[in-house]
Amino acid sequence: MNAHEMRHSFVSLLSDSDIPLENISRLVGHRNTSMTETVYRKQFRQVLLEGAEAMDQLFPDL
Repeated sequence: MNAHEMRHSFVSLLSDSDIPLENISRLVGHRNTSMTETVYRKQFRQVLLEGAEAMDQLFPDL
């Protein structure tokens, strides 16, 4: 993982941990939340939830 990918992961993981976007923006040195939200934040939680729900449907008896 390169530094750029680590920065995206850092922002995304903090966001998924319910850290306010304003705080994350300050941590990564952005003047406002626009760049943080539109470029760096990738939501992992929704992808994980969708994957877990799909597995529950595939294996309902477990």
